Amino acid sequence: MKNRLKTVLLLGALSGMLVGLGAALGGGFLHASLVMAAVLNLGAWFFSDRIVLALSRARELPPDEAPGVHRIVAELAQAAGIPKPRVYWTPDLQPNAFATGRSPEKAVVAVTAGILRILDERELRAVLAHEISHVRNRDVLVSSIAATLAAAVTWLAHMAGWFGGSRDDEHGASPAQALLLALTAPIAAVLLQLGISRSREYLADQSGAGLSGDPEGLARALEKLHAGASRLPSHADPATASLFIVNPLAGTGGVLSLFSTHPPLAERIRRLRAMTATYAHG
Repeated sequence: MKNRLKTVLLLGALSGMLVGLGAALGGGFLHASLVMAAVLNLGAWFFSDRIVLALSRARELPPDEAPGVHRIVAELAQAAGIPKPRVYWTPDLQPNAFATGRSPEKAVVAVTAGILRILDERELRAVLAHEISHVRNRDVLVSSIAATLAAAVTWLAHMAGWFGGSRDDEHGASPAQALLLALTAPIAAVLLQLGISRSREYLADQSGAGLSGDPEGLARALEKLHAGASRLPSHADPATASLFIVNPLAGTGGVLSLFSTHPPLAERIRRLRAMTATYAHG
């Protein structure tokens, strides 16, 4: 109950931020942002997965193109007691993966081109177990809705930067205020996402390692993925960063990379290797 209340409050804060940006811009932006917030909250419930996949430039991956990936996903889904998620692929060369969808019946697991190049089957299986655990734990709906709302906040903030507020509206923001909003609103949206995603990553690591029976495989995969994310740029939208197994912005060097939506990698690996030691003595 506590986690549900926390999630509702965080999503409400993102919606409030969206409306606040519209009010700051003045003119007709307030009414437009109210309508946008209502539409996005409703639309994100039904279409958040499509929005996230579109932002990620993802396409469905046919079984004949990657039979090994489909086999692993089917085996893990059966072990988790959920329907097999659809499998998608993105052209991003940065190695990464994410899950989306409003329910286990509507779930999607997506992998990047980069992850298929650098992980062996053991490591890929551990990563996919992590993502399927997100699906089984029903994390993906909340994370996908948060990503959709954060994307809208970022877009409206950019509008504020371009239009600079309405000088004719006494309630509108000045050009300087609008510029400040354009700089700070995307960061604030990411900070709100921190409260949603970090604890869920630890849980997915733990339950995913249990599902695959291979915490060491996931630890090794995380090390490789972090190295790849630090070295290779990503085309991921910052609003969707919280969905990925490792932070896709790790190597950007930008301000948003300072506010990671993921827990510290070293701590994630430490916990996984502690599980490995427990398995070895079990």
